[in-house]
Amino acid sequence: MLEGYPCRPVNDMKVRSLQRQAERAFPATPVHVVPPSHEYPDQTAGAFGPVEVLPSVACIGAFRSTAVASALDPVLHRSALTVIWFQTGLDVPSGKGADLALRSIRWEELAQDYEL
Repeated sequence: MLEGYPCRPVNDMKVRSLQRQAERAFPATPVHVVPPSHEYPDQTAGAFGPVEVLPSVACIGAFRSTAVASALDPVLHRSALTVIWFQTGLDVPSGKGADLALRSIRWEELAQDYEL
């Protein structure tokens, strides 16, 4: 950081900024933010509270799948969801190695159906 230190208000601004960026990039798709984990290193708190560090890699993914509503024609309809998450490394999350919060996304509740 050029000025200040990583703290809750700064991290909240980062998350909101990523959400706005995803909403602009994918305006027809709902956006879901996986709540990031926070680390609290043993450092002196500043004017904005304790030092709070987010994982170093922020990701935005646009995902598509079959339609959620079973009544829709599977040939003509799909579902979509844009997801924002944070991770510590650059590896693409997959399978059981992916963060539990990322694997626990409730697609049926969050994704939106659309017509091709």
